[in-house]
Amino acid sequence: MLLDRINEANDIKLIDKEEYDELAREIRDFLIEHVSETGGHLASNLGVVELTMALHLALDLPKDKIVWDVGHQAYTHKILTGRKEGFNSLRAYGGMSGFPKRRENPCDAFDTGHSSTSISAALGIVSGNAINNVDATVVAVIGDGALTGGMALEALNNLAEFKGNLIIILNDNEMSISKNVGGMSSYLSDIRAGENYNNLKDGVVETLNTIPVVGDKLIKHIKKTKSSIKQLVIPGMLFENMGITYLGPVDGHNVDKMVKLINEAKHLDHPVLIHVNTKKGKGYYFAEKHPSRFHGVGPFDISTGKAIEINEKPTYTQVFSKTMLRLAEKDKRVVAITAAMPDGTGLKRFAREFPDRFFDVGIAEEHAVTFAAGLATTGLKPVVAIYSSFLQRAYDQILHDVCIQDLPVIFAIDRAGIVGEDGETHQGVFDLSYLSNIPNMNIFAPKNRYELVKIMEFAMDFNGPLAIRYPRGQVCDKFKEYNSPIRLGKSEFLCVGKDVALICVGSMVETGMQVKDMLAKSDCSATVINARFVKPIDEQMIDELVKTHKYIFTLEENIIKGGYGENVLKYVASMGYDSKVVNIGVPNMFVPHGNSKLLKEKLGLDKRSIYSKITDIIGGNDEGKA
Repeated sequence: MLLDRINEANDIKLIDKEEYDELAREIRDFLIEHVSETGGHLASNLGVVELTMALHLALDLPKDKIVWDVGHQAYTHKILTGRKEGFNSLRAYGGMSGFPKRRENPCDAFDTGHSSTSISAALGIVSGNAINNVDATVVAVIGDGALTGGMALEALNNLAEFKGNLIIILNDNEMSISKNVGGMSSYLSDIRAGENYNNLKDGVVETLNTIPVVGDKLIKHIKKTKSSIKQLVIPGMLFENMGITYLGPVDGHNVDKMVKLINEAKHLDHPVLIHVNTKKGKGYYFAEKHPSRFHGVGPFDISTGKAIEINEKPTYTQVFSKTMLRLAEKDKRVVAITAAMPDGTGLKRFAREFPDRFFDVGIAEEHAVTFAAGLATTGLKPVVAIYSSFLQRAYDQILHDVCIQDLPVIFAIDRAGIVGEDGETHQGVFDLSYLSNIPNMNIFAPKNRYELVKIMEFAMDFNGPLAIRYPRGQVCDKFKEYNSPIRLGKSEFLCVGKDVALICVGSMVETGMQVKDMLAKSDCSATVINARFVKPIDEQMIDELVKTHKYIFTLEENIIKGGYGENVLKYVASMGYDSKVVNIGVPNMFVPHGNSKLLKEKLGLDKRSIYSKITDIIGGNDEGKA
């Protein structure tokens, strides 16, 4: 196999040109085989095989730098830098990351996981190289979806002032996770449709070359005036007008053409953008047909494309999706906003049923939040559905545009807590901390599927900002018998004991009830409380607990720093109560990639770890009883 000859960076240069197609096939087979076993990002990686090969052929790694936007498409890059063996433990705890990691390999130039960052980072690297007198090529690879992000446009604007060489590869597959939307997508579609310009240009040059003596002079004259010609033919000339030379579109699956363009771009003394057309999911029928489904997948059957693990229970996302449809049918004020993720957030069906009340703003979380604020001022009930780790990108907009005005924007925060294999950039363990500090913000964490429905209903009549955070994956369908009405800032007593109190936030309610049962076997009686509202906290509940409980334990799937537990601790201390408050949550750290269950065990968030911590603190069966 050709792959056997690639064991470190630049080994691809030992492969003959005639073998490039075969190497691309081997890489795709390798990716499909391994991702089908471990899960991961498949469609995006299948689409950039030849593009990555071309980059590695034209560059000298690790001296030259490739900055991958988002980074989930860097699997081929990892293969070509000698990390084939790492795919056996792809995204597993202690194994190879599914994203570029500088600590993993010197050929990974910049850690990424969120979109629209690559041009900014690459510009920083090339500017640093200039200061340090380092002669190296720097390439930013950004998708057309990520180019809709405001940060990418800010970087392009800054790039117009840059005087050195920087290459931007625009990987245009008409997709981010879902189908791209907006003006930039339309602009690139027009360029794709305008390939006649390139054909015309090539034809003119070939014809003029056949004219003796004057042909060459005419070509040079036309080159001097080509900008005005382009203005007439290519829509907008956005990049050229910003001082960035535009090359393309080029077939992203033609290695030779891309190598030639990259080598040409390396020798220019100013920024260059190479527009590359690729097909997401290329080489695997099911990924080509369903690129969104195969964007991020779990283990699957290669022959059918179907997931190996079949979830019997619905996910929280699915419950949210059905609830949104029902609420929108009853209330015409309900509108939904997402940032390029109608599939991932469960709003795809809403978009079909209520197209006039659905807004996909592209990869632009900041805009999504302020846009929702504007909608709220008109009397509508905007629901902004964004993953926890992505919502943090819009912190200023939440604070400045929603909460200062106390506007009734509902934040549906999906994938809150430990999300697993995507690692540090995707763990949703900061939202309680960064939202709790904002005045006027209210935060609710449902204990099960039924409470998610109830809080969505509550939100329809609530006149202020409300964040509803729920975890990734299957719902908890237990505790249906606990069904007290939702009141702002009020928690729910699930069972009353006399020794220790466990105040549990959202997903930790189920764990808390399991710990309660384990403590009972040790003759320790526990009170379990469903916090419900993280903000405002239920001070009256705490006032009651301290009268009868020496120990109060808070359980949350969020970092301890600034989280729910710390606010309970501050309240108890401010009131001068004697009860000892112990916060159990995620340490103040970035949580690595790995299986969610294993990560919770490592972090001490599983039932056995919590039980051990409680029994160690209370000192056995007798000490600590009130």
